[in-house]
Amino acid sequence: MSKKIFITDCEGPLSINDNAFEVAGHFIPQGENFFSKVSKYDDILVDEIKRPDYNAGDTLKLIIPFLIAYGVTNQKIIDYSQENVSLIEGAKETLSMLKSMMPSFIVSTSYGQYINALCDITGFPFENTYFTQADLDKHPISPEEKERIMEIKDIIIDGADFETMDRIFFEEIPQMKIGQILSEVKTVGGEGKKLAVEDILERNNASAGSVMYVGDSITDVEPLKFIKDNKGVSVSFNGNEFALNAAEIAVISPHTITTSILADLHSKFNSDYVKQFVDGYSIDAQRALENFRVSFGLLNEFKEVFGSEDKDLPVMELITDENREELTKKSIKCRKKVRGESIGGLG
Repeated sequence: MSKKIFITDCEGPLSINDNAFEVAGHFIPQGENFFSKVSKYDDILVDEIKRPDYNAGDTLKLIIPFLIAYGVTNQKIIDYSQENVSLIEGAKETLSMLKSMMPSFIVSTSYGQYINALCDITGFPFENTYFTQADLDKHPISPEEKERIMEIKDIIIDGADFETMDRIFFEEIPQMKIGQILSEVKTVGGEGKKLAVEDILERNNASAGSVMYVGDSITDVEPLKFIKDNKGVSVSFNGNEFALNAAEIAVISPHTITTSILADLHSKFNSDYVKQFVDGYSIDAQRALENFRVSFGLLNEFKEVFGSEDKDLPVMELITDENREELTKKSIKCRKKVRGESIGGLG
């Protein structure tokens, strides 16, 4: 049997945060509104326009000149992140279990400053993470460009249309000196995440079919499809419509014990066994938990978290054309309940 690998996105499957959204909201006036508008523009470029050489999650690149204009430094992101990491229930225990069970990795679009803070809190090895590297201290901004960037921020907040956003991000800002940073930052999202997965496979001499990948958003579409197409285990954890369209398994849960159970089965058995468990669980959860070879400790933890009433149990279900729409509604509802309306509504 090929060596088993576990790979997960960070924000969503592990943490409640959308760190870049929160950083923008903290340091930029009306920053949450600003970030949301840029994020919607990002979604259009990826999902509708399908612009070449543009990755899902490039919002994190596009907002950097604005962060710099408002005085954000590397250290300020580090300090803010360390004080504001908020984990999904059970995430610390799940990560602890995973790193002792099989080679496990975090592949995240988040800034490295945030991933470092999360690793400090959870004890997860930072060297097993992939993230967006952004050095905000490298590019000082002139007073003239600072003033213009602030004006552009207001234009975006006031409802700039797609054509205006396109002109701003692909013509005006790239011609500024501060715009040099846009060509330097390589966002780990979409195709960037798939490349990270391929690097992990090469480092571990493993096949894509030996991977369990957990994601939740548009930045996870490429790796989720890649793992699904290669008959691995692709999981949407409280995912939005993008993740549900790409993954094979839907998990809808306020607690990561569900991830722990699937990962435990993945580490011991083939992907078909994991999918058979999920199919059985969706029909009769209690029977599947008892009849499949779920570790006794995890089974007890599951019962402690959720009790034994079927109506209160999390969802684990194979995604089909027939149930995708209903699963998406349930998943987005749980996503917004766990992470909040603003973050839960981002692509």
